[in-house]
Amino acid sequence: MALAIFDLDDTLIGGNSPSLWLEHLADIGWLDRESFIPREQELVALYAALQVSLEDYMAFCLQPLVGRSREEVEYVAGPFVEAIIEPLIHSDGMRAIAKHRAAGDRILMISASPTFLVQAIAARLGIAEVLATELELQHGHYSGRLSGIPAAREGKIQRLAQWLEAQGEALSGAHFYSDSRNDLPLLCHVEHPHAVNPDAALREHAERHGWDVLDWR
Repeated sequence: MALAIFDLDDTLIGGNSPSLWLEHLADIGWLDRESFIPREQELVALYAALQVSLEDYMAFCLQPLVGRSREEVEYVAGPFVEAIIEPLIHSDGMRAIAKHRAAGDRILMISASPTFLVQAIAARLGIAEVLATELELQHGHYSGRLSGIPAAREGKIQRLAQWLEAQGEALSGAHFYSDSRNDLPLLCHVEHPHAVNPDAALREHAERHGWDVLDWR
């Protein structure tokens, strides 16, 4: 049995779940679309180009959740996943998950997106185990700050190492599927890296190193 690790955004789904979530929050009146969405898209591009940190991106994107309870946010997240995310799930990604499950591999989703979103989407994909970016709660309400190590870039390796130790698991023989050059640290860390719908930098690296390159779109 090996570990099969999957990124979420632009890998298993055709889109960026935090961006889609914020669009949904604009639709239901939790934020002002004209002032918020263009800046979020600018930050997405800067993050993809390694020019801003996940902390900087999240500091902006979490503003609509400040002061809201976990239950209030989860109440909105469920229908969002059903209506917006489900149609974006890549069938090839589902087949890859099924193939690993049939082989007896342990399936893990690891994503830089907030845990409440990743868990809700993972449940729709039949994935029980998740590592994502934790958000701070104060008296049951979101503070707008992160908690612990974000599951992004080198942080994915740190979070995974903690999980492996806690679970008594090993990384030998592991697979990791991702679309982004932001995930090069972890892709270089596993025995079987898979570049899925890769951005230009990841595609160049993958082809140069003879990695598996997949198109799930």
